[in-house]
Amino acid sequence: MQNFKNHGRMVPMYHYVLFSLILAALIGSIINLYHVWHHADLHLGGALLVVISIILIPMALFSRSFALKAQDRAIRAEESLRHFALTGKLLDSRLRIGQIIALRFAPDEEFVGLAKKAVDENLDSKAIKQAIVNWKEDNYRV
Repeated sequence: MQNFKNHGRMVPMYHYVLFSLILAALIGSIINLYHVWHHADLHLGGALLVVISIILIPMALFSRSFALKAQDRAIRAEESLRHFALTGKLLDSRLRIGQIIALRFAPDEEFVGLAKKAVDENLDSKAIKQAIVNWKEDNYRV
């Protein structure tokens, strides 16, 4: 059962394996470039391996951040619709995206009051999550 202590999600193949392989490729390509440096005809290949290895780092980071941004937008839309369905009013525009994302764990019975409290007291996402009494799981966010 998901709760405040275990709701964070790590994807081992992404967070550990992929970044370890990228780091290994970068180190290996630098070592390779060092060894071929005295062979003029191999400079280009060695340098290209280093450049490709360096490109992989921001590519992996951006692919993750772009996916999370898309999920954040979907969560904002879902929670805005849920608030409107429960109250007939739009979600307070002063709520930051981090607060809205934290509110997704609140059940309907706690959601409206906690959303108001988050605005009134400027609660951060951790405080919002800790204030939830009956945790509502979200097993779709990666």
